[in-house]
Amino acid sequence: MNNRHLIAILRGITPGETIAVCEALINAGITMIEVPLNSPDALTSIAMASNALGERSAIGAGTVLSKKQVWAVSDAGGTFVVSPDTNKQVIEETIRLRMFSFPGVFTPTDAFRAIKAGATGLKFFPAEVLGPKGIKAMKAVLPPELPLYAVGGANPDNFNEYFAAGCAGFGLGTYIYKPGMDAGQVAERAAAAVTAYDAGKPA
Repeated sequence: MNNRHLIAILRGITPGETIAVCEALINAGITMIEVPLNSPDALTSIAMASNALGERSAIGAGTVLSKKQVWAVSDAGGTFVVSPDTNKQVIEETIRLRMFSFPGVFTPTDAFRAIKAGATGLKFFPAEVLGPKGIKAMKAVLPPELPLYAVGGANPDNFNEYFAAGCAGFGLGTYIYKPGMDAGQVAERAAAAVTAYDAGKPA
């Protein structure tokens, strides 16, 4: 995936808002966009974004809990799956369908279960509870090439702390989008995130 390791999490977005918000994100430089499946009519939003913007971005789904949901995301044109847990079936099915898998982990046991199932990267959630120190301690025993994402409490003000802990990137939820925000507000926050990411990313 030739994208910045920044995932915009659009929880609660509706199909009518999706294209404008996604275009704002892409234009700002965030090209990994997640629509959680507990958003209104999420699969329609994923299909719309994939059809319209799939050549410029990676559109995926979050809060994916079952193989059936993995199939639905694939059918909608999604290219990655973010799950809140380390469900082996979800991870393996995602990889089998040639999508990228980013399961949520909190402990070393979670992390190695996800790695054994074939995870593309790991989502440390909630990062604000683990903190950079907790992530750094786990990073020491994980495969060095595996990208780690801080999700839940990560924002441009603390990117550098998580970079120092060994994270490759971030999932941005309520910082980047809350229901009711318009594309202009999203664009401003996305630009700030990209600036902080580019400035802090280790060479």
